[in-house]
Amino acid sequence: MVRFLSLVAAAVALPTLACAFVPGINNELNKAGAVKPIASAPFVKSDGASSTERSAMLTQTELPEKLYFKKEKEVPKVLGGIQIGLRKLVVVTGASSGLGLACAETLAKTGNYFVVMACRDTDKAKKVAEERGFPKGSYVPMKLELGSLQSVRDFVANLKAFKSARPLTHLICNAAVYKPTDPEPAWTDDGFEMSMGVNHLGHFLLVNLLLDDMKKAKGARVCIVGSITGNTNTVGGGLVYPQADLGNLKGLESGMQKPISMADGKPFFGAKAYKDSKVCNMMTVSELHRRYHQTTGIVFSSMYPGCIAETALFREKRTWFRKLFPLFMKYVTGGYVGEAEAGERLAQVIDDPQCSKSGVYWSWNGGAKTVGRWAEDGKPRGAGGSGGEIFENEQSDAVRDLPTAKKVWEYSAKAVGLDPKEMCKDIDPLSLD
Repeated sequence: MVRFLSLVAAAVALPTLACAFVPGINNELNKAGAVKPIASAPFVKSDGASSTERSAMLTQTELPEKLYFKKEKEVPKVLGGIQIGLRKLVVVTGASSGLGLACAETLAKTGNYFVVMACRDTDKAKKVAEERGFPKGSYVPMKLELGSLQSVRDFVANLKAFKSARPLTHLICNAAVYKPTDPEPAWTDDGFEMSMGVNHLGHFLLVNLLLDDMKKAKGARVCIVGSITGNTNTVGGGLVYPQADLGNLKGLESGMQKPISMADGKPFFGAKAYKDSKVCNMMTVSELHRRYHQTTGIVFSSMYPGCIAETALFREKRTWFRKLFPLFMKYVTGGYVGEAEAGERLAQVIDDPQCSKSGVYWSWNGGAKTVGRWAEDGKPRGAGGSGGEIFENEQSDAVRDLPTAKKVWEYSAKAVGLDPKEMCKDIDPLSLD
């Protein structure tokens, strides 16, 4: 009877799970927990305040008219090659909090990686790295505002100046924003709806600008964090309204410029905008693999870390919800994973030799395709939550739609103003068919 009532509770609560399956959202604002080493394997105009102080002035829905000012461009750091030494060089976006911070810490503490913490608030990144005990000389914060294409370009220039001739080994595209309750869209500096602009288009430009450099590295890997919410063959993506649906891509084809806020050209829907951006993320990985893996050797992958139910996303929820929701995810749906373990999972995709296969969507513990099944210890298993082994998961038919993926690539390149001269020339001829 208890099991039956639990299943009923899960069904009744499904509408709330649209938020539950979102990994690492609003990473620049999240509070992070402790992380273990790998087991195996200002938004306002400058007024003299620091970027940390300016960030603290904003709520989830209060966004400035401008995210990035040219005068905020960092002075390029130099002589990075000396600091990096013989370690692998990895960039983690959204690394000042949440999933990105947990992953960055995990990698830094192995002693095998030098981590570039790419985030909008470098003061905050430096502070949390010191508080979390990052080994000295294992990291450097570097400014990156994904809501500004100019900032993306400035970051790439600063990164190249810092590392000099040393190629970038790994790139982890983790940063994301999620605005499911906003009635009206927020906009990036370039006039894109915030979720699509930050989660997809900013990362799309970043990856393309770094491919030529990464192809020089041995064993290079790119991982773009995905989500079950973008896969309609999962509980969070298929049973929780709204479903991700790029439609005929009318909005993206038109350039996604304000007032166009959705990839399908329809009226703004915050929860769907996030899910659509994640579909685009996963399609980008598929296209990167199809176009460049064979010719560059770079491994391209995506992953779902599990439901980080204690994320700061829920800070505006009532106290009872914040206390009960993690328990619900742990003992009813089985989708719960702690921030530390989620960070280890993301780090594993970059570090583990078994993750050297390209074009894979990695998951753990069942991949969240069903509500968890009860195990002998009385806890549900198989819903993508804590524990379990890594495996190659299957994406939905919509995510694997090749004609649509090709269009997403084409329209995205045009939207971000990516010059053909800036794109990696080592494209697989077979991908042009």
